[in-house]
Amino acid sequence: MMKKNYILLTLFFIFAMTSCYNYQSIGLMQEHNPYLPKYQKSAYEQYKIQINDEIVFRLMTSDETISKLISNNNMVGAGQYQISYRVYTDGTIDIPFVKAIPVAGLTISEAEKIVEKRFKDIIPDANVRIALANKTFTVIGEAGTGVFPIVREKMTIYQALSISGSLNNTGNFKHVKILRQSETGMKVLDFDIRTSTVIESKYYYVYPNDIIYVSTASSSFYKVSSWSSFIGLITSSFSLLITVLYYNR
Repeated sequence: MMKKNYILLTLFFIFAMTSCYNYQSIGLMQEHNPYLPKYQKSAYEQYKIQINDEIVFRLMTSDETISKLISNNNMVGAGQYQISYRVYTDGTIDIPFVKAIPVAGLTISEAEKIVEKRFKDIIPDANVRIALANKTFTVIGEAGTGVFPIVREKMTIYQALSISGSLNNTGNFKHVKILRQSETGMKVLDFDIRTSTVIESKYYYVYPNDIIYVSTASSSFYKVSSWSSFIGLITSSFSLLITVLYYNR
């Protein structure tokens, strides 16, 4: 009987010790955990325009007549909204007064130069600025849900998750996924967000159209997220243990 009670007490304490979240399981930017993966540093790559992206542009020139004409054709509702131009399936955009321009696969600065060159054929002092209208990322799962704007260049995964809300303790920190469209199709980047080597790796920066997915960790089923929950769990478990020991006499 004593042996049986000892086994029950041992199981009880093991359950209690494994029922709370700890730093190793949910801590970010861990440096000295030998069980976490080590990611190589990767240089930041400029975003490349893709099919179905929406482009907005601004033309600057000393010719006020042409400037006003272009501006009037590029604004809606008395200048309150700027028109965007979709990148067609053939990789081109149709901008007023110039022929279709291929921009898919180019960076924003590369596209600016090509569009500016086209305009300089008719406006010698043309100066063009281009931007993405659909500069957003999406978050689903245990880090919030929604579509959010990329408010700065080189936005990091940590900044993106802070904008979406908070990374819940119930999330699978070991397998955070980024779905990213590329020239060769959709890629799924799977990484452990707990390790500090995420910084400046290929998982570090968030790009337009990225989808960040944080699934629910299977271990979260028996975890508690706060000390009050833990105390409640301990109290109820201890009561159950006492009851079992009483009836085993």
